[in-house]
This record gives sequence, C-alpha cells and structure tokens, in this order.
Amino acid sequence: MDDPHDPFDTGSGGILRQPKSVWATAGASVVAFMGIGLVDPILPSIAKGLDATAGQVSLLFTSYFLITALAMLVTGFVSSRIGGRKTLLLGLALVVVFAGLSGTSGSVGELVGFRAGWGLGNALFVSTALAVIVGAAAGGSAAAILLYESALGLGMACGPLAGALLGDASWRYPFFGTAALMAVGFLCIAVFLREQPKPARKTSLLDPLRALGHGGLASAAVSAFFYNYTFFTVLAFTPFVLDMSPYRSGAVFFAWGVLLAVFSVLVAPRLQKRFGSLKVLGGSLVLLAVDVLVLGYGDHTTAVVCTVLSGALIGVNNTVYTELALGVSDAPRPVASAGYNFVRWFAAAAAPFFAPKIEEWTDVHVPFVVAAVTAALGALVVVVRRRALSLPHSRLRSSGGTPTAGEPRPRPRHATEDGVTVFAN
Repeated sequence: MDDPHDPFDTGSGGILRQPKSVWATAGASVVAFMGIGLVDPILPSIAKGLDATAGQVSLLFTSYFLITALAMLVTGFVSSRIGGRKTLLLGLALVVVFAGLSGTSGSVGELVGFRAGWGLGNALFVSTALAVIVGAAAGGSAAAILLYESALGLGMACGPLAGALLGDASWRYPFFGTAALMAVGFLCIAVFLREQPKPARKTSLLDPLRALGHGGLASAAVSAFFYNYTFFTVLAFTPFVLDMSPYRSGAVFFAWGVLLAVFSVLVAPRLQKRFGSLKVLGGSLVLLAVDVLVLGYGDHTTAVVCTVLSGALIGVNNTVYTELALGVSDAPRPVASAGYNFVRWFAAAAAPFFAPKIEEWTDVHVPFVVAAVTAALGALVVVVRRRALSLPHSRLRSSGGTPTAGEPRPRPRHATEDGVTVFAN
C-alpha cells in the first residue's frame, strides 16, 4: 500500500523507474544547478587572478540573477511558442557558449558579462525543465517533482565541490568543466527527449505580471524576495568572510548543500504535515535570521558551523515557497511561477552587490545584520498575510494530509497538465 506521508512513495511508477528522456533532463538539471554555487569556493581566487575586489567579483552573482529575473518574463513566452524541447536545447546551448567564454575572461568586466549570458541560458533551461519532467515522468507529478527537487539539491551540493576540485588548479577550469558537462546534457536531450505538445494558449510577456495581481501570490513573492536576500548573502558574501582555501570552502558549501537537499526533500514535507506550511515557513525564517546573525558575530569556527546549518533552513524554506508559488493562486502554474520568480530573483541579484558595499561603508558584521533583518521581514509578511497565503492544497499535495482547523478548503486549481515551472525552487 502507498504511504501518503512518505515523500518517496510515489505510486506504482516509482521515482527511479523513469524513461531515458526524464533522466537526461534531470541529469542536465543537476549540472544547471551546479552552476549557481560553482563559483563560491573560487571567488577569492577569481579576485586574485583578475586583480579585482570582493565587490567586483560578487557581481558574478548580480549579473547572473538580474538577467535570470528579467528572463522570467520571457521563458514562458518562448516555450509556449517553440516547445519545451527546443527551449531546453536553446538554454543549454547558451550555457555551453557563455560558460566556456567565462573561462577565457581577461578581466572581471568580461566575466560579469559572460555570467549574464549564462544566466539567460540557465533561466530558459531550468524554468522549462520541471514542466518537461512532469510531462514525461512515470508515476505522476509527485514523482516528477521529487526527482526535480533531488536534482536541485544534488546540484547545489556538488557545485561548490566541483568548483573547489577544478578551481584548485585554476579558477578557469570550473567554467570549462561546466561547459563540457552541459554539452553532454545537450546531446542527451537532443537524442532522448521527444517534443511535447505545445500548450493550447500561448503565454504573453505580461501574463506573469498580471498573475501578481493575486494577493496570495504577491505576498509569497514579497516574502521570498526578503528571504532570497538573506539566502544569497550567505551564498555570495560568506566565502570572503571565511577566507578559506578552495578545498576547505568547497567542503563547507558541500556540507551546506547536502543539508539543503536532505531538508528540502525529506524533512520539509514531514514538518509541513505536522505543523502546517505557514508555521513551518515562519519559524524557519526566524531561525535563519538568528543563524546569520550568529554567523556574522561569531568566531571563525562558529561562522563555519552556522554557514553549514543555514543549508537546512534554506532547504525547508525552498520547499515551502515552492508549494506557495505553485498553488496559492488560480493562475496557470507556469505563469504564476514566472511572476513569483521575477520578483524574488531581484533579491538574489541585489544581495551580492550590496553586502560587500555595506561592509565597505561599515564593517564585516553589518551585512549579516541586514540579512537577519530581511529574513525576519520575510517571516513578518507570512504572519501578516497568513490568510491570503493559507494553502491547504499544496500541503495536501506534499503530505497527503487534511487541512488543519481554521484553514480554508482547497480552491479549484488548474490541472497538473498546465505544467509546473519553478526555477531553482
């Protein structure tokens, strides 16, 4: 008998019994998510190799995520016209080109520009990958979503490790390695993935912005905006504070990524089942605020421990925010997700830029104070807007449970066949 409370019990199909097309897409997704944290352990090496400041090198994240945020308005427009397979291949081709060019950079300005092109390719690929996996997977959408979240966690964990192993020889090698792996992913998808039916209705460029007119989705996006500022302060600024060798920094962020994956896939659904999504999200955000505050004021060992522990809280938050983005409004899931991600990824672009600036204006502790405040603001939005954010539908999908007392009944939703498009959770 299927266990409705077990996130790995996905029915007769099973998460591991998937066609080659699903494994090809999931494998390429792992590499795509590796690209986010790939540069983490080599940021100091890049700064030294290109004679750049910490603030200049942090722009690698800013350009990447700024383009990613803007691309959220374009990905649905493109994929609804040329199809999911062609969109994936276009995104992969752009990543191969710009990741390879990143390794040839002669200045930090060139590298920042190439990372922007990389961000566009990654947005096109990752924002389409889950919808493609859902359409092709055996075992239903639950198995597909779990497989996608597993790919996300594995990629986020392995990215810093790969960056450390290759970057110890030269900061250029991780970029060349990513280009090579993505080229393999391109070939696998070209061979194994057949084109899926295009949606009946084409997505316009303004549809994601219109979806934000829904109070619940807008509240989720604003809360996630504050949370992402905290998230990417940890990811982009902490390597400079830890000031470790690529190997040691890679090990720290590998452990961080492992906790992120485990808590996202295994722990978060069980917490949601027991306490409800909003209580879990609010509590996790408050704990994250405390964690980054201690990280900023503790000694080196404390900073390392708090960095690793933040991965657990980030994993929980990612899963719950995904649930909210997918189900809180009645907009088609790809459209709602694009609007939500358009808002929140601006914070991912802002944090790597402002954290070093704040350190220059004040001291090394204040960027973490700001990050703690933004996490607390995210929790405040959840508390103040809890009625708009109440989402029994998503919690049911995760855990198989029933709404707790006082929560509204599930609202009518678009069918799963609308597609599920969530970038990087």
